[in-house]
Amino acid sequence: MLRMASGRGSVYAQDYPARPVRIVVPLAPGGSTDVLARLIGAKLAELWAQPVIVDNRAGGGTMIGAEFVARSAPDGYTLLMVTSAFAVNFSLFKKVPYKFSDFVPLSDVAQTPNVLAVHPSVPRAASRN
Repeated sequence: MLRMASGRGSVYAQDYPARPVRIVVPLAPGGSTDVLARLIGAKLAELWAQPVIVDNRAGGGTMIGAEFVARSAPDGYTLLMVTSAFAVNFSLFKKVPYKFSDFVPLSDVAQTPNVLAVHPSVPRAASRN
């Protein structure tokens, strides 16, 4: 599931956006999250008559980009496009450079299926029944 989030804070509806909006993608360019952010950004730029910039800040299992957004001004002009890796980081790492409460969810924008495949030689797990 892909989500868009914003740094915490209030955004006023009047005259928004009055300047360019940045969508941070904490993953490498060219992936599905990046492509989706660019498609959404282009449509938002058309609707808002303001530039929407997609800023890829890959690394650290999405933590580099997420930390950038968490430390940005909480004015609604820096958005974060995340995948499930964002939520998983809190259970994988002892130290995450931001809190979940530093973000305000805006919208679910896509759902993607996950598949786990293994070689047929891998033994099946014992039944729990």
